[in-house]
Amino acid sequence: MLKTINLSKRVETAEGTLTILDSITLEIEAQESVAITGASGSGKSTLLGLMAGLDESSEGSIFLDGHEITAMDEEQRAGVRAQTVGFVFQSFQLLPGLTALENVMLPAELKNSPNAKSQAMQLLEDVGLKNRVQHYPNQLSGGEQQRVAIARAFASKPRILFADEPTGNLDSKTGEQIIDLLFTLNKEHHSTLVLVTHDQRLANRCNRVIHISDGALVNPS
Repeated sequence: MLKTINLSKRVETAEGTLTILDSITLEIEAQESVAITGASGSGKSTLLGLMAGLDESSEGSIFLDGHEITAMDEEQRAGVRAQTVGFVFQSFQLLPGLTALENVMLPAELKNSPNAKSQAMQLLEDVGLKNRVQHYPNQLSGGEQQRVAIARAFASKPRILFADEPTGNLDSKTGEQIIDLLFTLNKEHHSTLVLVTHDQRLANRCNRVIHISDGALVNPS
C-alpha cells in the first residue's frame, strides 16, 4: 500500500543545509493502522506530507498504492491524491463559507459523484451530526468541526487516510470520542490509516508505532 526507500528531505538555510529526514525506509500494508510519533521538530509531519504526496523529497522513492509518486510532477501527484488519499488535520481546515453538509459533499462533487449529497448526509449521521448539517464551521465546537473533517475525509472513499495530530486541538474527553470515531470509520471503510500524534492513547490504538528522532527512524514496533 505504502513504501518509502531511502527517503530524505533537506532544506537550505542561512546556516547551511538542514536535514529534516534522513534515509527513511518503511513499508505499510493495506488496512494497517500506523502511528508516527516523536518530539516536535523530529520530522514526523514532514514524513507524513511526503508520503501523502503533498511535498517533494530531496532523494529516495515513495510508492503510494502502486504509484511511484516521487517520479511524478505535482499535477500527477494531485491525481493520485484525489483517487487514493483522505486527510484529517489538527486545524480541521473546513471551508468557512460552506455548511457542514457542503464541506462533506465537496470531495464527492469534485469526483462528479451523483450521490454526493446522500453520501454526505450518511457520513454526518455516522459521526453524530445529523442535526448540525446546515451549520457553518464557526457555529460548531472544535469536536464537532473535527467530526465534520473526518466525515469529509471518508467522503472520497480513500484507500489510505492520513491524519496529522487529529486530537491536538481537542480536550481529553472530546479527543477520546474522536479517536473512537476515527478507528470505527476506518474499520468500516477498510482503509489504511497513517497518523502523526503526540497522543499516546491514539498511538496505542494503532497496529504499529513508528518513532522518529532527529529525522531518523528508530525502534519501529
